[in-house]
Amino acid sequence: MKRARLQEGSVVLNRRSKTWHFLWWDNGKRRSKLIGSKHDFPAKASAWRAAEPFRRSLETPENMPQSKAEALTVNALVKQYKAEKMPRRASTQRSYESWLNNYVLPHWGDAPLTDAQARPVELWLQSLKLSPKSKLHIRGLLRVLWDYAMWAGHVPTARNPMELVSVKGTTHRTRKPRSLTAQEFQQLLSSVGDDVCFRTFVLIAVSFGLRISEVLGLKWQDVNWLEKTINIERGVVKQIVDDVKSRHSAKTMVIDDGLLDVLKHWRQSTEFYKPEDWIFASPVKLGRQPLSYMGVWKTLSDASKKAGLGHLSSHTFRHTHRTWLDSVGTPVGVQRQMMRHSDIRTTMNIYGDAPTEEMRGAHKKIVNIALASA
Repeated sequence: MKRARLQEGSVVLNRRSKTWHFLWWDNGKRRSKLIGSKHDFPAKASAWRAAEPFRRSLETPENMPQSKAEALTVNALVKQYKAEKMPRRASTQRSYESWLNNYVLPHWGDAPLTDAQARPVELWLQSLKLSPKSKLHIRGLLRVLWDYAMWAGHVPTARNPMELVSVKGTTHRTRKPRSLTAQEFQQLLSSVGDDVCFRTFVLIAVSFGLRISEVLGLKWQDVNWLEKTINIERGVVKQIVDDVKSRHSAKTMVIDDGLLDVLKHWRQSTEFYKPEDWIFASPVKLGRQPLSYMGVWKTLSDASKKAGLGHLSSHTFRHTHRTWLDSVGTPVGVQRQMMRHSDIRTTMNIYGDAPTEEMRGAHKKIVNIALASA
């Protein structure tokens, strides 16, 4: 019985050195690997959890029974992936969970991972009534699972089969991005009336091209009144405070004097004005949380309908900001900086960087357009 346990591996405490070791047999010889100290892992269960990735890495296709490699289902792989490699960013986790629970697991969950090869996956994706971009997301997630399976030693390290899967139409949008003209933005502000909070909210969003989650993540301490800058460093979705989308999204942006006056007026109007307070704090939550994401969208939808603008997407202000930058003749290198894109191809396929003064000049023009509507 003891020999059988060692074949699978065993965690043992060295009482003299007070360290945990993982023991296993390799070609008739006993091997050992240090896991950590008793201080790091007070209980044997925690030491086992720490040793588990290494134990699985020993189970390569060469030394595990063939039936075991073939029996690894997508369900089992996903469970392991969530425990070890699932991204920490909350919004990314929600996206992954959605694709997995609604598409990947219902179709592939009970099948061995080795069944999810290029041809069957491509035919399956073609059968889904989804946009090309959504299909691309699903293929990308399957590619991540295959990479994880190779990393964990469940399948041989080789070319990822998802690289052979093609998804047509991914370079073409199924729906044209919505941008507001200066007149339409004026209509939107007019429909808000005397709601100083929401007027400030949309002015900030369109002036910086921020995502709604990034506007909700702003605190008064992020504003440097003397340097006339603001730090974009967090986002809030469904009251979960998280990092911004990427390291390039985190940026210090310049603020024009006109927009600074708008912020000063809002700070004088709100009861939550301390440096650590949210700029758009929720009165319902006594300022401990920002306004709810869904609450903002209900207000925006109501204002949009009242203004006769129809549906506005979550990226409308971001697309509007980009369009206005173009309309005032902003160089594409400056646009990339102001849109906080990691790659200029995301902006327009040209390279370049922007000095602060050029950014300030371009930002001033955008704020003038926005404030002309206010």
